Amino acid sequence: MVTFRELRDQRLGAERGTLFKQGDLTFALCYPSPYHVGMSSLGFQTIYRELNALPGVAAERAFLPDDVNAARAASEDLATYESNRPVGDFRVVAFSLAYEMELAGVVDCLDLAGIPTLTEDRAAARHRQPLVVIGGPLTFSNPAPAGPYADVILLGEGEGLIVTLVEALRDGGDRDRGSMLAALAKRPGFYVPAIHGEKVPPIAAADDACLPAFAQILTPHTELSDMFLVEAERGCHRGCTYCVMRRSTNGGMRLASPERVLARIPTHARRVGLVGAAVTDHPGLVPILRALVDADRQVGISSLRADRLTDEIVGLLKRGGYRSLTTASDGASERLREEIQRKTKERHLLRAAGFCRSYGLRHLKVYMMLGLPGETDDDIDELGRFGAELADVAPKVVFGIAPFVAKRQTPLDGAPFAGIAAVEAKLARLRRAVKGRVELRPTSPKWAWVEYRLAQGGFAAGRAAAVAARAGGRFSDWRAAFAEVPSPEIAGGAAATGPQGIRLRPSPSTAQPDV
Repeated sequence: MVTFRELRDQRLGAERGTLFKQGDLTFALCYPSPYHVGMSSLGFQTIYRELNALPGVAAERAFLPDDVNAARAASEDLATYESNRPVGDFRVVAFSLAYEMELAGVVDCLDLAGIPTLTEDRAAARHRQPLVVIGGPLTFSNPAPAGPYADVILLGEGEGLIVTLVEALRDGGDRDRGSMLAALAKRPGFYVPAIHGEKVPPIAAADDACLPAFAQILTPHTELSDMFLVEAERGCHRGCTYCVMRRSTNGGMRLASPERVLARIPTHARRVGLVGAAVTDHPGLVPILRALVDADRQVGISSLRADRLTDEIVGLLKRGGYRSLTTASDGASERLREEIQRKTKERHLLRAAGFCRSYGLRHLKVYMMLGLPGETDDDIDELGRFGAELADVAPKVVFGIAPFVAKRQTPLDGAPFAGIAAVEAKLARLRRAVKGRVELRPTSPKWAWVEYRLAQGGFAAGRAAAVAARAGGRFSDWRAAFAEVPSPEIAGGAAATGPQGIRLRPSPSTAQPDV
């Protein structure tokens, strides 16, 4: 068995851009997923660099172990990569939380660090405990389930908020933590669950001066091997009713100029990923792509919109190493796409399929959701029929399918989960309709149900994550943990079906480059 120290040394030896610093105010930046996922997070890398740039502040990284159950069985301490220092020895332990299912990883990391997971248990502990901070993309939606574990949650974009937090700690926050948290609770973008309860305050406005974010470390041991990530834009101006990034901070998409994007890319980076919720909406995308491929760099884009693809863009992507195209339709039919304001038409997807054939790309992958409100068998049948049309054009067609999960801070907040059995029936119907001509790659309806319970839940749902994680993290563990939690309330009086036919009581009521 490879020890943590051996794995750490192997990974550190392959990194370029690692920061080693000492300071009196120390942060352990924890990612609640394994290293290969965490090091693909541009936000995580950005906060790491920003903290280490502050005088007297030192930030080191820690990650969820690759095998959590083995780490628990071995009583393995969670330690940082830069110094192998136990996470529990740091003054601040800060998590970047990307989506609901990573909440179990927060519990695992705190347990392995020997830190009491619940805020009230840390307050009652005999010895001083680290300040536990949570931020990340999930805060744009519903961070309330993380409330039982966090002393403070940063809402929205973290570059400016983390500086404010450091200033508060410098101004005596360690001596009087209660007063510091009370003061932060009055400031925009700071959610103190012990004070606010489950009522999450608004996300803070962001400063465009921080754009574009860019990677600090290159590593081959990641989802995006040796790819330098840089932000082309932030947010989204589109109005898709299911999407957390819908017209997010500052009212929509904020652009970084081609000159600013290109200036951030180091000469040694041979693979470049352009990151953003709507990169293909950037009016300067073509000049950026042309400059990259003319310099013999490979490129990746995190969000290809089918309605924005042109012959010139796809030609540049092909030159930049693309072997396939990945886009999204999200609704099974044109009617559903209109209702959720997705606006993607069949002609856009057919054109993308044509680009795959004309440029010799291997396949077209289309992401979509099943189980949207109002979806009928006719919508599924339309998708099956259209899949066959795409297969007549593209060399190969793949549908990546996820069950619809309603998120807070969206117009579809509170919409019911279709139900595990119902989603499985829709998949079976679609599989019959495509007759093997389209490859279906569905995500699990069971885990979508868990995501739904967290996405629509509060403190009680969050506490269930600890029960499930400590029991082993299997679906049966989550189901048992949620059995003691009131079901999320469903707008409009509809009811959703949970596992094994359980009826959920009705009541009112969060991207990586593709190559």
